[in-house]
Amino acid sequence: MITNRTSHRTILGLIGGVAAIASAVTVFALGDGSAHAQVAAKVESQTRPNFGVLLDPPSRGSRGRGSRHRRYDYGQHRPDWRPGPYRPGGEEIVLIDCGGNPGTGGVEDAVRRVRPGGTLVIRARGGACVGWLNIDKPLTIIGEGGFDPRDWASNPAPTLMAPDGLPCMTVAQGVRVEIRDMIFASPRAGDAACIVGYGAEIVMNRVGFRHAGDEAAIYADGGLIDIRNTIIDAQTIAPAIVADGAVLTAHELAVTGAQSGLELVPGAGQTSRLSAVTLKGTDAPNAFGPRSIGIVIRSGREYGRVEIENTAILGYVEGVAIEGASVAITNSRIGRSDKGVVLYNGELRLTDSRIRAATVGVAAASGHAVVVNNVFSGVREVIYAENRATVEASGNRVWSQYLCRAQFRDRYRGRYEPYWRGGDGWECMYGAYPQNWWENEDGLLGLPYQDDGYQLEGYREYQSGIGYYTRDGRYVRDERNRGDNRWRSGGFFNR
Repeated sequence: MITNRTSHRTILGLIGGVAAIASAVTVFALGDGSAHAQVAAKVESQTRPNFGVLLDPPSRGSRGRGSRHRRYDYGQHRPDWRPGPYRPGGEEIVLIDCGGNPGTGGVEDAVRRVRPGGTLVIRARGGACVGWLNIDKPLTIIGEGGFDPRDWASNPAPTLMAPDGLPCMTVAQGVRVEIRDMIFASPRAGDAACIVGYGAEIVMNRVGFRHAGDEAAIYADGGLIDIRNTIIDAQTIAPAIVADGAVLTAHELAVTGAQSGLELVPGAGQTSRLSAVTLKGTDAPNAFGPRSIGIVIRSGREYGRVEIENTAILGYVEGVAIEGASVAITNSRIGRSDKGVVLYNGELRLTDSRIRAATVGVAAASGHAVVVNNVFSGVREVIYAENRATVEASGNRVWSQYLCRAQFRDRYRGRYEPYWRGGDGWECMYGAYPQNWWENEDGLLGLPYQDDGYQLEGYREYQSGIGYYTRDGRYVRDERNRGDNRWRSGGFFNR
């Protein structure tokens, strides 16, 4: 009996202990819900990536790559913005249909739903999607409506619009994003770039940008950026594209509106290449704001290389400025500039290109330059080199009313013939500057044709064997003595 009582007590004790544990668990789960939520929120906040640091890229020359950036998030910078609850991604293809939805967080939520390596399709039939895309996984982003750069003049509607003061897209380090058939708009960007990447791979094809703000439209710190069939209208005094230590590849790219076109700090390894690029500046004077430069190539920790081919750079004070890199320019055009190419330091190879500048074609302060088989027009000085620079020049042709005025030498008894004195590595061309060349240079800015060539009075008749010149260059028409007879003593009165 004692044994039975003990066993019953033991069973009852176990049952009571289990009940007590169950009751405690229930009280903990139900009676302390706020503490449980705080723990979950803390864990989620610690694991969620923060891309607010990407909002203020150092796109100016005064900022370093290691500079400290201002940090923004939805709660502090834009308290009215609500991105919505977190949803883990697992879908291969996500289609978001927008209609001008500021503050709903629909675009941000669609990014979360896509699995790594998936595709986000953005439809904007009812209006542009409004949102900030934080990309922390490999992704392909496609605009459903498509985009043809040739239709840019028709002002197509944007696909994605950035909230005021926020970027269109930020890409985390090591992430590859492909963008196609998209039109980004950031009309009130403030100090935020439209596309920002730190150590990311950003590949664009058939993309348009309308950006207005204090920073670049595209900023890449390290990594890779590949741009093809893209148009950027950037209303900013900063360069339209900044590639700081990033490898930049651009083909069929057009940039307008920005006071400066591109700023490159080439990194080691791969070569940055620009081909079939058109940069149209604002033709701002040299005394207005920062220097207006079509392409500025700065020195970095590593000595990088940039190749520029079949590119038009128009409407900048300095067409190309090189500050410590190896740069090759081939089959390109620089027009409407004060200085064509300026080599502050580094290496330059300029071949088979046309340079139109108001003062100097190539200026070298330091470094080594090779200038071969180019055309210079409108210049007051073809090549200027300081003591620390070495220049190798040959085969260059010049059209200039300042440099190419004819000199006159006596051939016979006060009858003078004209001749042109060349320079070191260049020679003057007589006649009008080819108009078809002008149309592919300053003509792209809508400017009327201007002849930079030097025109000598009566030179065509002189070439046909009629007449001669006086010491001061006045043409004398003489039809009695033609050809070489005008230089002989057997004239009409000496028979």
